[in-house]
Amino acid sequence: MDRLIYTALSGMNASMTRERMIASNMANAQTIGFRAEVLETTPMTLEGPQLQVRAMSGAEVRGALMKEGSLTQTGHDLDVAMQGDAMLAVQSIDGSEAYTRRGDLAVSVSGLLQNGEGLPVLGDNGPITVPPATIVSIAPDGGVMVSDPATPDLPPQRIDRLKLVSTAGTRVEKDLAGVFRVPGGGVLPVNEDARVISGALEQSNVNPSEVLVEMIEAQRLFDLRTKLVETARELDEGSSRLMRLDA
Repeated sequence: MDRLIYTALSGMNASMTRERMIASNMANAQTIGFRAEVLETTPMTLEGPQLQVRAMSGAEVRGALMKEGSLTQTGHDLDVAMQGDAMLAVQSIDGSEAYTRRGDLAVSVSGLLQNGEGLPVLGDNGPITVPPATIVSIAPDGGVMVSDPATPDLPPQRIDRLKLVSTAGTRVEKDLAGVFRVPGGGVLPVNEDARVISGALEQSNVNPSEVLVEMIEAQRLFDLRTKLVETARELDEGSSRLMRLDA
């Protein structure tokens, strides 16, 4: 079988990975704080005693486009938008620390502060819990403030601070759950100077029109690579016929 088939097949696999990434971006174009995923493509040439004609390709989703999305004013006290490169630390499903830009916060029935994905929000001493029957708000520095409706004249009391971290100089990768992690299980340093905008949410940074064009291009590339497999088959059959004629 012609080596072209293996090359085209690796390209088809890369195209399928790209289409899955684009589909994920399209599906999350309206998700709060979503960062568009980026495909990492690596060309691989097999070396050997014969000619290096197998130019394989590998593709994997690792990073994300980190530019900020647009801000929407909501007026809700628990909605926050991180400024700059700051990210919010949350507790992932497996209990480890992860990071996100999603700031649509809410208080659960048990008093646990969590974001729109239901992940507990971390503070200085772990997951943040608020006293029952209190009004919760977020200060510009990330401070979690509570006030008692029974004593409206008293100023709000600070009970914790959102764990806001900096990604500057550290590589982060997005996992399948859509949150960011430090490769190898590390944690990001706390950014004491980080600020949030209360009563606002950062939207997804996905551009729907650009993603639609990317999907069309990806589909055309997949079709082209499929035709290469057909061409390789025709070449292989032609070579077989020539060999039978020589016999």
